[in-house]
Amino acid sequence: MWITPEEVLLANALWVSERANPFFILQRRKGHGKGGGITGLLVGTMDVVLDSSARVAPYRILHQTGDSQIFWSIACGSSRKEITGHWEWLETNLLQTLSIFDNDEDITTFVKGKVSGIIAEENKSKAAQEDEDSGKFREAEQKMRKLFGMPGEEKLVNYYSCSYWKGRVPRQGWVYLSVNHLCFYSFLLGKEVTLVVQWTEVTRLEKNATLVFPESVRVSTRHTEHYFSMFLNINDTFKLMEQLATIAMRQLLDNEGFSADRTLPKACKTLKNVSALKRDLDARAKNERYRALFRLTPDERLDGHTDCTLWTPFAKMHIVGQLFVSNNYICFCSREEDLCQLIIPLREVSIVEKADSSSVLPCPVSISTKNKMTFLFANLKDRDFLVQRISDFLQRTPDKLWSDGHPLALSGYSVSQSEGMCVSPSPSTTPLSSSLPTPAGAGGEPSQGRHYSPSLPTATQGLLRIYQKDDPEDHGPKATKEKMKEESWNIHFFEFGRGVCMYRTSKTRELVLNGIPESLRGELWLLFSGAQNEMATHPGYYAELVEQAMGRCTLATEEIERDLHRSMPEHHAFQNEMGIAALRRVLTAYACRNPGIGYCQAMNIVTSVLLLYCTEEEAFWLLVALCERMLPDYYNTRVVGALVDQGVFEELTRECLPLLYEHMQELGVISTISLSWFLTLFLSVMPFDSAVLLVDCFFYEGIKVIFQVALAVLHANMDTLLGCTDEGEAMTILGRYLDNVVNKQTVSPPIPHLHALLTSGDEPPPEIDVFQLIKSSYDKFGSLRADVIEQMRFKQRLKVIQSLEDTAKRSVVRAIMTDSAFSIEELEELYVLFKAKHIMSCYWGASCTAAERHDPSLPYLEQYRIDLEQFCQLFGALGTWLCGTHTVTLAARHFRLLDSNKDGLINFKEFVTGLSGMYHGDMTEKLKLLYKLHLIDILPLQDSSCIAICIQCNIVMSVSEVKDYKYYLRMWAKEKEPKIETIKDLPRMNQEQFIELCKTLYNMFSEDPLEQELYHAIATVASLLLRIGEVGKKFTNNGAKKSTDTTYTQAPTLSAELPQPEKEESNGESSSGQSLVCKALAEAQLETPPQQTSDEEVKDDTSVSSYSMVSTGSLQCEDIADDTVLIGCAGDQQRRGSTLDGDWSITFEQVLASMLTEPPLVDYFEKKGDIQARMATCKMQRGVERQVSSSSDHELAQLST
Repeated sequence: MWITPEEVLLANALWVSERANPFFILQRRKGHGKGGGITGLLVGTMDVVLDSSARVAPYRILHQTGDSQIFWSIACGSSRKEITGHWEWLETNLLQTLSIFDNDEDITTFVKGKVSGIIAEENKSKAAQEDEDSGKFREAEQKMRKLFGMPGEEKLVNYYSCSYWKGRVPRQGWVYLSVNHLCFYSFLLGKEVTLVVQWTEVTRLEKNATLVFPESVRVSTRHTEHYFSMFLNINDTFKLMEQLATIAMRQLLDNEGFSADRTLPKACKTLKNVSALKRDLDARAKNERYRALFRLTPDERLDGHTDCTLWTPFAKMHIVGQLFVSNNYICFCSREEDLCQLIIPLREVSIVEKADSSSVLPCPVSISTKNKMTFLFANLKDRDFLVQRISDFLQRTPDKLWSDGHPLALSGYSVSQSEGMCVSPSPSTTPLSSSLPTPAGAGGEPSQGRHYSPSLPTATQGLLRIYQKDDPEDHGPKATKEKMKEESWNIHFFEFGRGVCMYRTSKTRELVLNGIPESLRGELWLLFSGAQNEMATHPGYYAELVEQAMGRCTLATEEIERDLHRSMPEHHAFQNEMGIAALRRVLTAYACRNPGIGYCQAMNIVTSVLLLYCTEEEAFWLLVALCERMLPDYYNTRVVGALVDQGVFEELTRECLPLLYEHMQELGVISTISLSWFLTLFLSVMPFDSAVLLVDCFFYEGIKVIFQVALAVLHANMDTLLGCTDEGEAMTILGRYLDNVVNKQTVSPPIPHLHALLTSGDEPPPEIDVFQLIKSSYDKFGSLRADVIEQMRFKQRLKVIQSLEDTAKRSVVRAIMTDSAFSIEELEELYVLFKAKHIMSCYWGASCTAAERHDPSLPYLEQYRIDLEQFCQLFGALGTWLCGTHTVTLAARHFRLLDSNKDGLINFKEFVTGLSGMYHGDMTEKLKLLYKLHLIDILPLQDSSCIAICIQCNIVMSVSEVKDYKYYLRMWAKEKEPKIETIKDLPRMNQEQFIELCKTLYNMFSEDPLEQELYHAIATVASLLLRIGEVGKKFTNNGAKKSTDTTYTQAPTLSAELPQPEKEESNGESSSGQSLVCKALAEAQLETPPQQTSDEEVKDDTSVSSYSMVSTGSLQCEDIADDTVLIGCAGDQQRRGSTLDGDWSITFEQVLASMLTEPPLVDYFEKKGDIQARMATCKMQRGVERQVSSSSDHELAQLST
């Protein structure tokens, strides 16, 4: 590449001159290419260790005038071919021009100006650079792609200097962290180390410090472990590794590929070694921490944060903390944990003003809300900028979120209070319902027959209040206790505020742990979970979803109907249609909102509890908060989140209760009991009145409360559990303990607990006060922190997802092993290759297309599917019938044959079926497969059969809207009926298809050791079959019309004419068909050989060299010998050489019988292929491409071509 001219003082230091003329010198870096000796090794080592640009561009061109001692670098290149092109351009275009200058300074000025002009033209022709990466970083990215053979789609995130431990020897080099790969390269004294690991293969990633590996990072895959150490900043490196591994796991889980954030604001200045992707990932990490800290929605993006103080009127003091500003919220968190937290939605803000500054209160900002609360922040470093940013966000807040009579007023801004003021909504605050079609009647008056309306009892109050309003008022001690709780909360509201802008302090937490009164439970759940904010910003969204979802028949709705009456059947609120209908609406609406989750068992139990204390809409948004934020991935098809937290719980048990952990692991109890605890938040294993107190704590504290209580339960039963001898005994002990956790302060009538009824024994165990259990959990395990839990979740997520992938692989193999001749190990290897091809297309191909073809709800066998391009790549790597460039055409035919439903995709079973025919079929099966492949046109079919299929599909689609599941069961049973196909069922092959078959066979034999014998054999068979086809015409309507056995279209007219032979073939009838074979090969640019003078000579010399086919209509050949001879190319002057014979056809039996007459063909098709060797080669292919040694100019030239 041309580079901006730079001055070089020592031209020959570490460089070797290879070419020179009076004005330019071409040089090569020492240590690159042949020779170099010890000096070359030292220079190469130095370039790698110091990250020299010479490692990427080991060639350069210098400009020098005769008398000057100063050189100018004007071009560099990564290969000899690239630099030679620049050198030849200089010799052609500049040498003669430079020779007419008299002054050396003029020559130098002209050369520099010319090179600068070339660079400017190149930059102008390039598309606008979307990245703002520095030149140093772009150089590193080019180096990564060259060293590891990565395509341009692979984006480098960052690179670090470190040591890779190969055995006991550290190799100093550079680790490159790209979006999809971890790569390492080292070159020390001639020893080259190259490592490439896909993030999707990582099973464990941890940072540790041992005597052998000080401050190291361990990266584990299924088969190996890699250690990296001696990082300059190991914490930053490890955090980035965690992020990239998390992205890869998300890709495995739901096929979400990485996409860069295009809306990320550009950096004020280009950082030296920080890429735009690194800034993107850093911003994502900050956003995730911010949203988790304040329970905000996934679309909330942090704009910035700053240190400040907040005046707290309840404590009469300033609290030090940080102020966070995002597109919809202003948040504050004290530096001391639990001291104070504040969330101010911008929709609630009425005034933002700069207060008077003083020595006591420097740089204050006052924020007033619509409910008459005022918040005073001080000690702000850049107050003016902060106020401007808040005002910008306020201007974008949708007008409909503002209450009447509260115009926006900002200090220093004049805002009209007219009713016509319009504020354009921000994209981030657009209601989600805008992406959904509006149902009839949703925008106006409620239409007749609507499933949800505000007049429903459950739309205005919770089920518990509906069923308790007729109960006589209780004035006992429990009711008094409940009223005391309500009064405590009222005092708290008066002192700390009420609603979303409430100060949240340690006092709030104390009140929550003492139990939320039933009258306030729904309100506070909405507040603490963040669901209130989502509900306020999406009015009418739930009603729209209900109308869209109700009446649909899907797998999720069937599962919901099945579980409706299993949801708290002991509670009278769900023993009638009102409660059941409300539960149905909420679950169905959520399944419509999030089809990726749909419905999962345990959602019904949690939702039924929510409906007791909340309205339908409130319960819906609480369910959204649970499934999408507070319990991520808990309720997907594989309950990954619950399995992850189950692993975290086991790890916590090992740390906190080591003796009990070892014993429980022997019994295998922890993994059995904990899943139901986490999925239902103890609601299914504890009496309702007790479990709902844990839900109170959960909405305020998060998942750490569930871990604490679970550990407290094990600790309370530790002595008894240590004496257990089997799993059943341990589960009975824990079950009876949880059954007797009671809430003695509840005012609700007692609800029988089904689990308790089933597990009660002769002697009732002692009751456990739930408040005492919660207090014990905080006393013993209250040191748990949310960030530590997230770190543990990351480690367990890698383990769980990779374990699920292994389970999926085993399930697929078990499903098809009986139908395949491959061994279990071979099938597992094939599945890995098949899935890797699909995943690779997600990040190097069209990711959206790959994501669409992956449906986690399908059976494992059908989850991953590949298209034609990916199949061609696998076919070329694993297939036994390789035909040069003609392989692509054969693969396309094979793909069309396997794609039974014509959707352009095949699953793993279809893929294995295609390979089995090539590897394990006998000669008849292999020939039948080849025969079928050539009955298929590789172009899209437009004949009547295709139209019939389309019509049938349309009919099925239209019927599917009204048919029930019994219809599909009958269809499925019909499809499962075995269809035995015999060779007599195969349609006849016409002349065009036969010619294509011959081409395939000629190409297939090109690299076989018995090439000549196979050519002789296939030539003889082709001649025989052509004669058979000619004879067969006489018995088919006397050749009057084409047989109707096949639906394939007639071949097109061939345009080229063959040279007329000198002698007539003895069999005149077959000359026309035989000449067409020769003619097709001639169109492939084959030279027509001299005609043989006798039949004996024909038999003695029938060598046919290989050729390749690029497409159906365009054939090319580059490796045909000059002595190519074809059989049956002679014809008479009267033959129809330019048109295929439409009446000519043969059957598969005729093809098989003719093939059996030639022993070389029989041996070739009876030969078994070695799939193991091909799979090993396929797996090593990427490694070979990446590990290109830099010791040979010849290899570099090949790489550049």
